[in-house]
Amino acid sequence: MTSPPDPATSSAAPASAPFRGFASDNHAGVHPEILAALAAANVGHQPAYGDDVHTARLREVMRRHFGEQADTYPVFNGTGANVVGLQAMAEPWSSVLCTESSHIHVDECGAAERVAGLKLIPIPTPDGRLTPELVDRHAWGWGDPHHAQPRIVSITQSTEMGTLYTPEEVAALAAFAHERGMLLHMDGARVSNAAAALDVPPRAFTTDAGVDVLSYGGTKNGLMVGEAVVVLDPGAVRGIEFLRKMGMQLSSKMRFLSAQLVALLEGDLWLRNAAHANAMAQHLASAVRAVPGVRITQPVQANAVFAVIPREVADRLRKRYAFSTWNERTGEVRWMCAFDTTEDDIAVFARALAEEMSG
Repeated sequence: MTSPPDPATSSAAPASAPFRGFASDNHAGVHPEILAALAAANVGHQPAYGDDVHTARLREVMRRHFGEQADTYPVFNGTGANVVGLQAMAEPWSSVLCTESSHIHVDECGAAERVAGLKLIPIPTPDGRLTPELVDRHAWGWGDPHHAQPRIVSITQSTEMGTLYTPEEVAALAAFAHERGMLLHMDGARVSNAAAALDVPPRAFTTDAGVDVLSYGGTKNGLMVGEAVVVLDPGAVRGIEFLRKMGMQLSSKMRFLSAQLVALLEGDLWLRNAAHANAMAQHLASAVRAVPGVRITQPVQANAVFAVIPREVADRLRKRYAFSTWNERTGEVRWMCAFDTTEDDIAVFARALAEEMSG
């Protein structure tokens, strides 16, 4: 089983050293255009709890990206988006079929189960992607009161392994789910990276492919704070306004969440940031692939590079650069690129990796 990044083995470089690493795109700062949008939103008064002009504008912008039927609900973070979205799609007796490496299963401290009361059915996958065939092995038991009722298929785009679903693959999963009375949820923490890598608009593998609810991610792509639940099929949810409040995800000063998302999505900032991060991952993969003894383990399709290096090398290198060990058993590590990663960052890191590998 693939292990998640462990905070104990994902420590940053010493505080006295310049902190540039590859542990997470969350380690990057806030894009200057987002800071400017926050400053602009800070002028004057606006109604609270989403009745402000920035949230109204966000709804318009999201509909431009995802269709006129899309409803948008800003929340504080990705876990909140996933829990609120899944809960609104489910019955209390529902189960959610997801990958064994999915964020909702591995990295959200049981929130979907504890807060939303849902049973997660983790499915092993070699590359973080579900297929109709994999889901079919676990989608059963409808009408059996002894069995949690399969209700939702949840996928991640791009996946925890840095891989991608094509629009056709998403559409096949959506058709499989819908034919069985199920719904399709997408954790889109890195949805912009996926769109940039696939060179298609985000709606091509969401709305147009049959996704019912999307958790839209912003913080990994330059925001300070804030994500959104985007309901692509309003008939797929119920009570989401109340669930967002019950789940402690209703912001009083929502204008500051919405203004950031507007700044990201109204123009091409979302695409510029994501495309740059993806390009840096390709550059990083080329640089580390040239180091003898480094083996890249997953296709580099978005902004993540997975590789196997000796454990002692990882331990030494981590004293100089922040990154995560993904699988303690195999020595697989994860290196993430962000909107502010530079070629110089990569060149210096690759030299350090080569030094440690030869030492």
